[in-house]
Amino acid sequence: MRNVLKTTALTATAAGLALTLAACSSDSSGSGASADPNKPLVVAASPTPHAQILKFVQDNLAAKAGLKLDIKEVSDYVTPNTSVQDGSADANYFQHQPYLDDFNKKNGTDVVSVETVHLEPLGVYSKKVKSITELKDGAQVAVPSDATNEGRALKLLADNNVITLKDGAGTTATVQDVTGNPKNLKFKELEAAQLPRSLDDVDAAVINGNYALGANLKPATDALVLEKAEANPYANILAVKKGHESDPRVQKLAELLHSDEVKKYIDDNFQGAVIPAF
Repeated sequence: MRNVLKTTALTATAAGLALTLAACSSDSSGSGASADPNKPLVVAASPTPHAQILKFVQDNLAAKAGLKLDIKEVSDYVTPNTSVQDGSADANYFQHQPYLDDFNKKNGTDVVSVETVHLEPLGVYSKKVKSITELKDGAQVAVPSDATNEGRALKLLADNNVITLKDGAGTTATVQDVTGNPKNLKFKELEAAQLPRSLDDVDAAVINGNYALGANLKPATDALVLEKAEANPYANILAVKKGHESDPRVQKLAELLHSDEVKKYIDDNFQGAVIPAF
């Protein structure tokens, strides 16, 4: 899920996408195990990397598994959940659990996770040092300014023994929650999209995988440290409306998304900006 995910009112474009989803799948949704396994599974997904991964499944794995996929690319972060809630899509693939929890709370929806699939990891990048241990006293480190990613960035630094955080700071940690800072780092809070451009001006920056890739940085080789995918709360998920988890088509898709073929596809095509979370 790309960077700052804000729940906003549906734009006319999003509303039009929702109508398209409804028109394409009004007959395809079923409830749980009673769903017709022969009808296409309609999945709303962000174009990159989610729809790309689904297209790989569609082209290479789905037919053999007896699964028909109907992939609907959606560029906003509201339509995929509202479409699953109203039944115009059977599933979605675009978000992580903290965003879904917040969306459900704010909108009264009951969309639930089926499986985690991948992580778009934050990494620490620098043009000044080759190792995170080389950061000097008083070094300036840029971090994302939004609530979700700032907490992630600080946790990444804490996990690598650069700083310590207040007990219980959690995913919403801010620089005010830093309790140990042995190198007296100076934190510069910037919008996540600006972070790659800050590398000439700071000693290091914590950058989202998608923005790193867009700036011709290769997370797998250029990052000083990267988030780990295992047990990461920000892993992106396949989600459905509560009660539809046992839909046999959903179960087939979940199994295919966890296949060795999909893992290889992700590893081969996203240069570490996307990593399997299974």
